[in-house]
Amino acid sequence: MTASLDLWPIGNCQVSALVDRAGRFSWACVPRVDGDPAFCSLLDDQPRAGDGARGFWEIDLDGVTSTKQRYVRNTPVLTTRHADADGNVIDVIDFCPRFSRHHRPYRPVAFVRIVRPVAGSPRVRLRLRPARAWGSADPERTRGSNHIRYILDDMTLRLTTTAPVGWIEDERLFRVERPLYFFLGPDETFEGDVAETVETMFERTVADWRHWVRGLATPIEWQTTVIRAAITLKLCQHEETGAIVAALTTSIPESADSQRNWDYRYCWIRDAYYTVQALNRLGALDVLETYLEYLRNIVDNAKGGHIQPLYGVAGTAALTERMETGLNGYRGMGPVRVGNQAYEQVQHDAYGQIVLSNVQAFFDQRLYRMAGMEDFRALEMVGERAWLAHDQPDAGLWELRTRSNVHTYSSAMCWAACDRLANAATTLGLTDREAFWRERAAAIRTTIEAAAWREGTQRLSATFGGDDLDASLIQLLDLRFLTPADPRFRATLEAVETGLRRGSTMLRYATEDDFGLPKTAFNLCTFWLIEALHATGRILDARALFEEMIERCTPAGLLSEGIDPLSGELWGNYPQTYSLVGLINCACLLSKPWSSVR
Repeated sequence: MTASLDLWPIGNCQVSALVDRAGRFSWACVPRVDGDPAFCSLLDDQPRAGDGARGFWEIDLDGVTSTKQRYVRNTPVLTTRHADADGNVIDVIDFCPRFSRHHRPYRPVAFVRIVRPVAGSPRVRLRLRPARAWGSADPERTRGSNHIRYILDDMTLRLTTTAPVGWIEDERLFRVERPLYFFLGPDETFEGDVAETVETMFERTVADWRHWVRGLATPIEWQTTVIRAAITLKLCQHEETGAIVAALTTSIPESADSQRNWDYRYCWIRDAYYTVQALNRLGALDVLETYLEYLRNIVDNAKGGHIQPLYGVAGTAALTERMETGLNGYRGMGPVRVGNQAYEQVQHDAYGQIVLSNVQAFFDQRLYRMAGMEDFRALEMVGERAWLAHDQPDAGLWELRTRSNVHTYSSAMCWAACDRLANAATTLGLTDREAFWRERAAAIRTTIEAAAWREGTQRLSATFGGDDLDASLIQLLDLRFLTPADPRFRATLEAVETGLRRGSTMLRYATEDDFGLPKTAFNLCTFWLIEALHATGRILDARALFEEMIERCTPAGLLSEGIDPLSGELWGNYPQTYSLVGLINCACLLSKPWSSVR
């Protein structure tokens, strides 16, 4: 695997940044994940006259010969150690403050960097060059006695520091003889002593994350992998609204020069469902509770009507797709897209995922707010939409842009909506509604079993009208539509593995779509295969494949959307919630029990 996606996320569930292997901020959007990137060099490699590059923040040790990175244990707080050939060493600590202050969450639009001299007489140069208007312009700057203001389009960022402001503006080399503190945040007066306050922020942020991790019910094996995936999934939630984004980036292509460059900084109902499902396995109920608040608002605003596949983190419905020309793209592979046309698509599986995400709230006594009759009535309107849509064509979960079919996965999700509504009715004592939704679920099941089955090939098809292979057919097991022992599932699994497996990776599908034949495997599909192998008794095969997937993680312990089956190079937006979900689910499934070490 190449190190092209060697990126380390930091964040506080309000903002986030990706730090590259040189310790440079190369991606960060403000005032939230779907905003304009103040740091955007990740998507720009074009040379600029007079070293006019913009969209990054670097702290360079003069003559650096080695750089090593690690997270502070059980946190997204990053330490980068730089050393030179003469024994001069510095540590750079990067984080976004997150803790409780004045009895409410403190997660400002802010990035903190601490430079600590470790050995020798290190000299550094700091280059802070935010961008505005999607990399097309430099922000206007103003200066105070110990701060610099950067006037962006959506907000003004203020750098407050203990370092000499003039040296930062001039980007000159200077010696580090004591710890230096940098707080890049809202355009507000910084209260208190900068050094003491930032040190306190560091300590409280570390403690806050460790407290959250301490509450996770992790498997005994692959704990480090699971904890890192869980922390990063939490970073993908915009806590202010509860929305969960599919990834922190836009426009990292699915494969080289493929034009498959999408903006994933929005909340897909499908992706969020898988995310809360995985975190539920670890007992992270806080993510579920805040996401359900977001979902209830989406359902209320739909008023029983069409549910989009995705929404903005603030619940925005219109996510008009456009191309930005100020950046030439990841490794020069444009276009850079903002917005996502998929919001206009019809994807019927969303109805099932809304119900599946909500149904736990009817049973789980641990929740602050359990679901009741009012919630059930609202979900019944979603179930009604699922019933009407279950045998109708849609774009499918892979969001095909130029054609539609009746997709087996979408239909099965509509079945699940009705089936789980019946379960919710049971716990509420609504006998008549339970019978009503059981009857509808049974009718949809009959339709799927007849329309998706192919007598000639003795397997299920991904569409009602064709004879297609699609990795999503494996999900009929997770949905409990089919059992591992069902010969129809085993025959379908064998066909999918034979047709879509490439070495130790899985394609979504192997037929041409709007952009030709896919060239990269989809990491989540490989994890689906691992789950199916385990369920059908191929446990050693499942473990071996899972270990291979762990080896493919970046040095930060994370995965992007896909992987080249031949080169092993990671492609697609990063970090990808789908892939992290797969890491968690498979680790929980395959791990030996805690009782084995007691």
